[in-house]
Amino acid sequence: MRFLGTSNPAFLKLLTFRVLIVLAYQIVAIVVGWHIYELTHDPLALGLIGLAEVIPYFCSALFAGYAVDHYSRRWFAISACLLLCLNALTLTAIAAQWIPDNPVFLIYASIAITGVARAFIGPSYSALFALLLQREQYARAAGLGSSVFQFALVAGPAIGGILVGWAGKTAAYGIAGGLCVLAALALLSLHIKEPPAAESAPIFTSIAEGLRFVFHNQIILGAQSLDMFAVLFGGAVAMLPAFIHDIFHYGPEGLGILRAAPAVGAVITGLFLARYPLNKHAGRWLLIAVAGFGLCMIGFALSTNFWVAGLALLLSGVCDGVSVVMRTTIMQLATPDAMRGRVAAINGIFIGSSNELGAFESGVAARLLGLVPSVLFGGGMTLLVVATTAKLAPKLRRLELDQLQ
Repeated sequence: MRFLGTSNPAFLKLLTFRVLIVLAYQIVAIVVGWHIYELTHDPLALGLIGLAEVIPYFCSALFAGYAVDHYSRRWFAISACLLLCLNALTLTAIAAQWIPDNPVFLIYASIAITGVARAFIGPSYSALFALLLQREQYARAAGLGSSVFQFALVAGPAIGGILVGWAGKTAAYGIAGGLCVLAALALLSLHIKEPPAAESAPIFTSIAEGLRFVFHNQIILGAQSLDMFAVLFGGAVAMLPAFIHDIFHYGPEGLGILRAAPAVGAVITGLFLARYPLNKHAGRWLLIAVAGFGLCMIGFALSTNFWVAGLALLLSGVCDGVSVVMRTTIMQLATPDAMRGRVAAINGIFIGSSNELGAFESGVAARLLGLVPSVLFGGGMTLLVVATTAKLAPKLRRLELDQLQ
């Protein structure tokens, strides 16, 4: 893995940017939830946090992909960091009561701006990833990038909770803002020569070109659809509080353990695949991983022992880690350089919609079918999605990475 060391410090700086910006985002997310509930004491207000971010994210994502493809990859990412920093400082001022008028409205407005900023981060990272690495290095780098991302997803909420309890909301927001500045500095320190700006096609024509590329590319569409439907139907994370309370009879610490288990599995898998990439039978491994994820969800639903359930979720993280690394590698290799921003933006919409709608689907299914049957149904649907994709996307099923080199 020499290319990940001193021979490619630019890639390490890109990973530094990614871990810092995800940590900052996750810290703000956990603190905002606490802050809103303190002000409103209304559970619905917590649900509106996700809505306040997702709507502007969806509205901005395709335009962000267009901008990254046609202009600077790095400067849009730096601008997003600075916008997130500005939001964190605004929230700091609200928490310190320097802005006393209508704080709830201002918090939601800040969350909405966060959604716009986040729309630029994924496409920029994807474009810079391809710019800094050679194609034969993508598989290893995707494994390491996945581990860094999963680590930040786990560590961010934990750090945010500790900061709120130890130093208060104002300090937590301020530290998140500082992490955003450090993420921007990591990108500023990159010494790279970006390709010249692409010829500026009409914006909606360019976006439509990106959509046509994804929806007419059996490999990319199949990989994205697998991930979307697996999360949409197979995820049990949204139902964990109910399982902890009604099935396992554990306290909040049990919820923390089960929430962390999939991420731990994904981090370990990402590090392993960074060292030992799956260069053969890429499509087959992707299908097997998503099928394994569905089986783990079924195993979790049938578990009555807390630690057996934790093991099932750990293994689901292993399967998800394989899926993420393979999908990321396939997308990077199959996407033309001129379309990386738009394809990454479309992928972000697939993933973002599946996370939000998946939580909604889990709640509706649990209400209609019951807690355990709803997760069994989701796991079964995941297996059906794998079988359907394998049938309808033979190019993905038979894919070898060297076909994309």
